[in-house]
Amino acid sequence: MNLPGVIPRPSRSRETEGHFRLDRPLTIFCETEPSPAEQLRSWLRERNVSAELGGSPSTAQIVIERSSSSTTQQFAIGQSSSSGQTSDGYQLRITPDRIRISSAEESGAFYALQTLRQLLPLKPTDDASLPCLVIEDEPRFSWRGLHLDVARHFFPSEYVMHVLDWMAMHKLNRFHWHLTEDQGWRIEIPSYPKLTEIGAWRRGASGERYGGFYTLDEIARVVDLAQSLHIEVVPEIEMPGHAQAALAAYPHLSCTGGPFEVWTDWGISDEVYCAGNEDVFAFLQSVLQTVLDVFPGDYVHLGADECPKRRWKSCPKCQARMKAEGLADEAELQSHFMKRMAGFLASRGRKAIGWDEILEGGVPAGTVVMSWRGTDGGVAAARAGHDVIMTPNSHVYFDYKHSEDDVLGRLGVTPLETVYGFEPVPASLVADKARRVLGSQANVWTEGIETEADFEHLVFPRLCALAEVVWSGPERDWTDFRRRLRDHGARLDAAGIRYFRDPTVWLPDR
Repeated sequence: MNLPGVIPRPSRSRETEGHFRLDRPLTIFCETEPSPAEQLRSWLRERNVSAELGGSPSTAQIVIERSSSSTTQQFAIGQSSSSGQTSDGYQLRITPDRIRISSAEESGAFYALQTLRQLLPLKPTDDASLPCLVIEDEPRFSWRGLHLDVARHFFPSEYVMHVLDWMAMHKLNRFHWHLTEDQGWRIEIPSYPKLTEIGAWRRGASGERYGGFYTLDEIARVVDLAQSLHIEVVPEIEMPGHAQAALAAYPHLSCTGGPFEVWTDWGISDEVYCAGNEDVFAFLQSVLQTVLDVFPGDYVHLGADECPKRRWKSCPKCQARMKAEGLADEAELQSHFMKRMAGFLASRGRKAIGWDEILEGGVPAGTVVMSWRGTDGGVAAARAGHDVIMTPNSHVYFDYKHSEDDVLGRLGVTPLETVYGFEPVPASLVADKARRVLGSQANVWTEGIETEADFEHLVFPRLCALAEVVWSGPERDWTDFRRRLRDHGARLDAAGIRYFRDPTVWLPDR
């Protein structure tokens, strides 16, 4: 069935006879908690459609059943434990006198509303009707994400909340918040105030003071909004490398003792946490405890990527640690470091994530591997029994250019069609290991991003393509996607997103 403008494409849909008119009195009945109905009412009011919130958890189903002959048209949102749907699955049924959403969990109802949101007319002057149809839908992957590096370029919390809403519209459910780097520390840690007094600021290109950080209250507001949008915020605290901002604040945590400045270059600094210093582990455990207190999700990303070993090779404390622990080389020293920190998270009921370099020297038990240098690391991790998130820079690094002619972006080129053609489960993984692939996410590094408009230009519409990759089934139709994306562009315009108007979509076919 052709669903103009609906992205991601639902799993199954079929059109039936008739239309549901929106230009008559409407009542919303909600068997679940009222927030989905309140959100629907807000969207309807934006389009000058009259709707009143009715029913209650105990009476809504009866009211719906008794209203079949009523002239008042209805929206009904309810749960169905016998539907056989996954927690994020739903059924959306539109008939001439009723729109019915059923789901096993509240998250399913939420995603049904995102589909309905894309079916509603954009403005009061549009046709005030919806085609009658049945949609049965559920996601292919449990991990459908977007990563944002706020250390190289800082985005205020209010803008982050806009990004969360755009994610929700596309049924994405993981926001990977990259909070620390060589170039900036972005999270308030009350027990270590110099992290934000010193580590959050660097010299800008013209010598100005550049930076910023999120207070714990700001983070709490972001997390609260994310939860209402069924998005888990996954914080990243980099270790043992990419740590110069922290070392500028507390140089005794390094191998050399400093002094340091928050780094003003891109790339990889040699200054890393000293793996032989017990103060480092006490510091990081204290930092992580604060992180756990404000981020209630299951996962914390610990980095573990691009850690130079130069300082460790000449550090007496690191060499003593290697000898005491019987470690063969510095790769095993990094593994020892990460096992201690992953173990700390596990002791508090959380799961660690690491970039694929965490495979070097041995992966901590229970750690999820995020494969970015292609998919080979993810394949190796899955075969070793680890859950995997596939984020290869060849397909889902959205700081890369859209095309060779793009005025923004860096390092590489990732066309929209390349993103849409990405398959997160490599053919080399047999069925039992393929189940280890949780999904994928877009990664956005901000060395070359100076404004919010730059971010939107680079991320959209490629995020629309990835949303379909991780939600819909493996069968894809590029021609159909382009047709729907042309219509979907009006939704992006209405949301105020300054997206790249990809010529393969918005120029006529040649």
